[in-house]
Amino acid sequence: MYDLITCVLAVDNQSDIVRTIKALRASGLVAKVILVGETHFEADNHFIVKIAAGKITSTKTIQQVASMVNTGFTLFYTKTLPLDLGQNALFRLKQTMENTGAGMVYSDYYDQNSTNVRPHPAIDYQEGSLRDDFDFGSLVLFSSKAIQSSVMRMNDSYEFAGLYDLRLKISLEYKILHLPEYLYTMIESDTRKSGEKIFDYVDPRNHLRQKEMEAVCTTHLKEVGAWLTPVFREIMFQDDEFEKEASVIIPVRNRVKTIRDAIESVLGQSAEFDFNLIIVDNHSTDGTTEMIRSFSETDNRIIHLIPKRTDLGIGGCWNEAVNHPSCGRFSIQLDSDDLYIDDSVIQSIVDTFYEQNCAMVVGSYQMVNFDLELIPPGLIDHKEWTPDNGRNNALRINGLGAPRAFYTPILRENQIPNVSYGEDYALGLAISRHYQIGRIYNPLYLCRRWEENSDSSLSIEKTNSHNFYKDKIRTIELWARQKMNRSAR
Repeated sequence: MYDLITCVLAVDNQSDIVRTIKALRASGLVAKVILVGETHFEADNHFIVKIAAGKITSTKTIQQVASMVNTGFTLFYTKTLPLDLGQNALFRLKQTMENTGAGMVYSDYYDQNSTNVRPHPAIDYQEGSLRDDFDFGSLVLFSSKAIQSSVMRMNDSYEFAGLYDLRLKISLEYKILHLPEYLYTMIESDTRKSGEKIFDYVDPRNHLRQKEMEAVCTTHLKEVGAWLTPVFREIMFQDDEFEKEASVIIPVRNRVKTIRDAIESVLGQSAEFDFNLIIVDNHSTDGTTEMIRSFSETDNRIIHLIPKRTDLGIGGCWNEAVNHPSCGRFSIQLDSDDLYIDDSVIQSIVDTFYEQNCAMVVGSYQMVNFDLELIPPGLIDHKEWTPDNGRNNALRINGLGAPRAFYTPILRENQIPNVSYGEDYALGLAISRHYQIGRIYNPLYLCRRWEENSDSSLSIEKTNSHNFYKDKIRTIELWARQKMNRSAR
């Protein structure tokens, strides 16, 4: 019995669960199936057991499962749609766990939609893979011993974050292992493009879920010695000399359709101080260069830079601007396809630096389509950021918000990774290690979502590449914070 598997299944549609149970029976490795949720499925004490209705993600469900398991392995299938197991799928998961002593094993899989089946590779788990939305797929094998050990240390009860809590607690004692084999096929239930999914974590409807996830992550960071107390370095803004109080920075490549709006929204700003606009034109070929030049020839506030280098990402373009002698005391971001919401944005951002004594300011924005019409989820304000715990919670979420602005001397000290995805996140994590990040919760700009956004429709391979990079940044930051805390003892 100890060499067999207990399977935990979320229940919704009766016919779907019948298909999944049939597939599990056929493997010959399953001793028991535990059904979670409302179901009329007839229980069988020898093979099928029902537990009280609830979420498969809840702490209560996991605690009940831990008390019922008498096999060495526990398999969670978190989707309710039918599961199609590949050849020897459960055997390979189980064998891998036995050979490595891992506490959790997951694999690649296939997505099936109405027209085709496509590979869905996963990525390797890292120490900094702290995102609660890490893609393990829907089929994960746990060591039953690891579950039972972790449950003993669950001091808080969650409705949505129980599995997240379990995963982080297992990671303290066991390896979490990715098996790069396509072991099952599942029906793809979320067919939205990548650009439509990335804002789920700031949707107001998910507020309670997000608060639970933050609490779990905060506890984990304390357990691994990476949690930071709300103590920040003070900044003396008067200790430097700049000709301009602020510079708006726009890195751009081939945005002739939108760059005019962006430029005009900057030139229309009203402020009590001098500011300029630094546009880093990364060798555009579609008429963007000529468009910028038509403005810079008539307005001396515009500095039009075309880098000598041809290997620059967005971060590299920012470095060109920030290290330019005409850059102002504060460097303020604007993307080439977005625009400020009114003429007071620059003033509001600079005032926030002084009022909150921060090295970085992050604002809020309205989501709009190409024609600037409001689209869901509307206002993105990242209210999950709090002055005391924001920089800890930042290790869990996938971004800090926008628009972003920086105190230029500190930006020059850190420099920006020369990449085109996650560069701002890496920088924000590094700055927040020592300094307060100020927040503005009213909207400062209009964020256009259209087909030419860099993240509008990414392949799974590109999405994985982005997520792996951000997890690596989190790992580096986690280690840096652990090192800093050890040094402070």
